[in-house]
Amino acid sequence: MASITVPVREKSHPNLRPLNVLRDLPNVADLIELCFSSTMDSEGQRYIQDMRRAGRDASFLSWATRAAESTSLPLTGYVWEENGRIVGNASLVPFRHNRKRIYLIANVATHPDYRRHGIARALTEQALRHAREKKTDAVWLHVRDDNPGAIQLYAGLGFVERARRTSWQANGDSHAETPQTDISISSRDPRWWPLQQKWLARLYPDDLAWHRNWSFSALRPGLWNWLYLLFVDMNVRQWAALERDQLAAALSWVPGGRGESLYLAAGATSDPEALTALLLHARRALSHQRYLSLEFPVGTFDTAILNAGFSPQRTLIWMQATS
Repeated sequence: MASITVPVREKSHPNLRPLNVLRDLPNVADLIELCFSSTMDSEGQRYIQDMRRAGRDASFLSWATRAAESTSLPLTGYVWEENGRIVGNASLVPFRHNRKRIYLIANVATHPDYRRHGIARALTEQALRHAREKKTDAVWLHVRDDNPGAIQLYAGLGFVERARRTSWQANGDSHAETPQTDISISSRDPRWWPLQQKWLARLYPDDLAWHRNWSFSALRPGLWNWLYLLFVDMNVRQWAALERDQLAAALSWVPGGRGESLYLAAGATSDPEALTALLLHARRALSHQRYLSLEFPVGTFDTAILNAGFSPQRTLIWMQATS
């Protein structure tokens, strides 16, 4: 089991204390909303609402105090309190993947009136110390690419960049028009699965899979997999873009995921028009959906996604603590 080595201070500040789920959740929700409202997407807004709802639910709070270290919810963390007011927060979200224990440090926030005093650094250091004491295998965090101060802070604490990914969003639209090209869209043919799987592994690498609550094996063709999806009531939809009878890109829609509903597979040299055509087709086929979301690596296909009517919500840098 790996150990996380970080430059943490030996003594905690008297204003820093563990999160108390019995009383802190509404105040932490207020702080997160204050700090991130200008860049918060619909998923983030639901997160804030869920946190406030949980803070009023006595039965949930009773369960949460027992389950804080075993569920992928932000029930563990640290806050910074000044004169009875929570002005700083850092959440710790536990995950398990391939028998490994992983922590995500999230919601690192400082009230605007209290910034530039080292609060965010102290909270992050304490969160790292907590993870180290729990013998975790890895510690990750996400930071927006337009927040250079936070990026510098985390780099100074031993975090290194592992990936840079953009969250995109569009509404379902039955009138979305596909430009005239030589690309045809069809239901995915099982013979293309090995290539689709290879592309998915490149674009959604396994070292980031801990954050996804399902496996790409659910997309595998075959009777047994179809029966499994039927049993769990998961209505997966898949399409293929063909160019000269060769697979140019594949797209899957998976309802009920952790924020991402579309998974796009393409090769490094795939025609960008194939991705645009697929995404436009999905917007028409899923016109009943209020919105469609896609998380994808920053790169050469950004324009193709824009051309399909998707808007970038945020670009996050995935950083991992060195061990």
